Amino acid sequence: MAEGHVRTPAPAPVPVERLGFELPPVFATAEESRAHRKRRLAGALRLLGRLGYEDGVGGHVTARDPEHDDCYWVNPFGRAFAGIGPEDLLLVDGEGRVVRGERRVNQLAFAVHAAVHRARPEVVSVVRAQAPYGRALAALGELLAPITDEACAFYEDHALLDEYAGAGADPGRIGRALGPYKALVLRNIGVLTVGDSVDAALWWFVAAERAAQVQLIARAAGKPVLIDHHGATLTRQRFGTDLAAWVNCQPLWEQVERAEREA
Repeated sequence: MAEGHVRTPAPAPVPVERLGFELPPVFATAEESRAHRKRRLAGALRLLGRLGYEDGVGGHVTARDPEHDDCYWVNPFGRAFAGIGPEDLLLVDGEGRVVRGERRVNQLAFAVHAAVHRARPEVVSVVRAQAPYGRALAALGELLAPITDEACAFYEDHALLDEYAGAGADPGRIGRALGPYKALVLRNIGVLTVGDSVDAALWWFVAAERAAQVQLIARAAGKPVLIDHHGATLTRQRFGTDLAAWVNCQPLWEQVERAEREA
């Protein structure tokens, strides 16, 4: 969705309990919530590494601390995703100062995450990784088109920052460009996603990457047929909520946990 466009009404809740899934956990204390977010954050990084969404020192996932609103857990600079555990994460304040942890943080990347968190107080997690198809879409300066059910989750719920926002760019510009949406295509850079949990933000990133892949393949083969506005909107309302993303992410956790147990 381009900047400045008026968004259609918010999606309706998904009746996930009817599917037999457990709902996202609720914790009695900040300590319990913090421990869970750190486990999920470290696991998300390992999963992104397993999927090949890593390139040098690029790529970060952040999670807002449940007690200190302007402090965020993030992976340390220069560490491979594959080996990161909760104990390796850094707690960094909104000014980029490491509050807990012994390693350094990537200041340029973290400034973008902090700006997004500040612009969206309800967001728990922000994902930005080096995935090839999202980067290719960004190089074209395009949004995800509603050509599959999965892509419709992003219909009128993502934006394009149609300028290069690399080194030296104002991080606040990125936060403002995201607006109320779940994802932002950063032209010539890639895709950034957010969610009300690490699970949701992670799923939206994976889903956006897969949707970008299908879109590029379809375009290479011919002219993709768009799903009409009514159909795309109804599909987004059903499958485009953070709760739906949380549910979709659970099989990914199972795959990672199984693979790590067998390793």
